[in-house]
Amino acid sequence: MKFTKSQLEDWKPSSQGAGTSKAHAENEGSPKTLSSNESQPDSSLLLKIATYNIHKGFSRFNQRHVLHELRKLLHEMHADLVFLQEVVGEHALHAERFEDWPAASQYEFLAEDIWPDYAYGKNAVYPDGHHGNAILSRFPILMWENEDVSTHRFEQRGLLHCVISMPGWDIPLHAVCAHLGLFSRGRRHQLEALRDRIERVVPDDAPLIVAGDFNDWRCEAGKVLAEPLCLVECFESSYGHPARSYPSNFPLFRLDRIYIRGFQAQTAYVLAGNPWSMLSDHAPLFASVSHL
Repeated sequence: MKFTKSQLEDWKPSSQGAGTSKAHAENEGSPKTLSSNESQPDSSLLLKIATYNIHKGFSRFNQRHVLHELRKLLHEMHADLVFLQEVVGEHALHAERFEDWPAASQYEFLAEDIWPDYAYGKNAVYPDGHHGNAILSRFPILMWENEDVSTHRFEQRGLLHCVISMPGWDIPLHAVCAHLGLFSRGRRHQLEALRDRIERVVPDDAPLIVAGDFNDWRCEAGKVLAEPLCLVECFESSYGHPARSYPSNFPLFRLDRIYIRGFQAQTAYVLAGNPWSMLSDHAPLFASVSHL
């Protein structure tokens, strides 16, 4: 679903507030939506954000299928928005091999009972299935688009961009989930593509969150992305540097990020140690932010 800055600048909240319209619910490729009679959290106070590369639901070195444990911990986190990378949409071979493999996609399985809305961006496609990025939201997702930023055929990468209706806000929230490449040259092109997308599509006064696995161990994203766009990285704002999030059992490398614009970071944590270190190879990041 493609959208432009002019469409978003003309957007006005409906008289029904954050309720989901029939047109949205019927859009092809629309995320699961929140029914109008469901209660919603108060977004006027703190917005709780998490980003997590879930390693396709397997532990480090692919030793165990851990999706059920992972879901329990994610639910206990009580985040309002969750940015996920390496989420499996479908995998026929794993479905046959593992008795506890969910019948639904991983993002639907993780979102169940907690996040009424979600969007999934398919990046890597292979004979048995596909995986990509996902955003899980307590609030209605108005529209979304997945942009392919792959720089070569061996690494499929994407930017999942959602526009989210927030109760009581005049302007919707923009949320971008990113998973960038392993190689510096390609990663720089992807950062430039992300910057271009934000400049092209996101209104200057719109609140913005960009989070995900940047693979940015050289800390290049600040100069290429954050400074030109006036983004603030939550951990850098709180502690003076991005978080160490990889590997999860002994985090050394600063790979993951939570960037914000139109917010102030209040808290920021790396969820390291047990039980998180027994799950993915990345440690999840969690932050609470207040809307300015």
